[in-house]
Amino acid sequence: MSWLARLFAIAQKEVRQLARDRITIGLIVGIPAIQLLLFGYAINFDVRGISAVVLDQARTSLSRRLVGDLGATQVLGTIRQAGSEAELRGLMQEGEANVGIVIPPDVERRIAEGGRAALQILVDGSQPALENVAQGLAAMPLLRRAGAPAASRPVEILVAWNPERRTAVQIVPALCGVILTMTMVVFTASAIVRERERGNLELLITTPVTRGQLMTGKLLPYVGIGFIQVTLVLLLGWWLFDVPVAGSLLDLYLGALLFIAASLALGLFISTLAQTQFQAIQMALVTMLPSILMSGFMFPFEGMPELAQAIAQLLPLTHFNEIIRGIVLRGTRLADMGPELGKLTLFLAVMLTAAVARFQKRLD
Repeated sequence: MSWLARLFAIAQKEVRQLARDRITIGLIVGIPAIQLLLFGYAINFDVRGISAVVLDQARTSLSRRLVGDLGATQVLGTIRQAGSEAELRGLMQEGEANVGIVIPPDVERRIAEGGRAALQILVDGSQPALENVAQGLAAMPLLRRAGAPAASRPVEILVAWNPERRTAVQIVPALCGVILTMTMVVFTASAIVRERERGNLELLITTPVTRGQLMTGKLLPYVGIGFIQVTLVLLLGWWLFDVPVAGSLLDLYLGALLFIAASLALGLFISTLAQTQFQAIQMALVTMLPSILMSGFMFPFEGMPELAQAIAQLLPLTHFNEIIRGIVLRGTRLADMGPELGKLTLFLAVMLTAAVARFQKRLD
């Protein structure tokens, strides 16, 4: 047999083996199709529907018309009313609003004189791309129609919690979640498969360890690894990029603990579905790209279509981004992030229960 015939024989054998592996065939076809549809629909640089809070100190027909015109742009979605500057800051600090708009009591005089800003837009500097949204609002001729001189700059833009407008301040905290997702899910996705391929599963089956104990025991070592990674990212971010932690370190690590456990539970569930380590890694990758692109890490979450937002709610990184940015940059207390904590806890419970239910202490 010639070398070419031997080469084709090996290739034919590999094709037959792949054809018998239904999970791999599904991944080959499903990954590009799902990712293309998901990201082509979800990723949108034309941001719409940003949550906002308005402090209308003038309470005149002109100020109410300005608020209506801002809502009509569709750049802003839900517009809440604040009674004081402290309430406006509080809503933004808790993540209830990403943009704050302050209309001063003498707005009509400011518009007529054109010497001072007639409108102030406060942007959450912990979120990406929101300053561009504010710049777009400032460029709209809303105040020009109210009589503002053409040469004036009637809108002042302030960036809260990131006055220097540094990208590292937005990216470094969220990188904790991205790195944990990439490592924790991959590490545990191959956990059960690795035991089976090495023959260790036979020994575990003969022990009195229950399924729940086995699954939980596999999570514990990686929790420590996750804490090391969080600490390393925060230390390097502080040292290299001058990103301080505004909130409580205890709150930060408690939130990280919940997210690490949720990511590990997802990896364990994947490991019960895969037959080989290759399949486990491929399945883990399916969850990584949506987490990175749809969680608000790179694009404003509220700028995505509603269906994409609903899908992103199923990703633990979506909620952890809110937690870590709130604690690190805005100084938000963990107790004020009940919805995010509840969703992460629910995700952890569902994934861990599903993993335990799927895992059977037998080789078949």
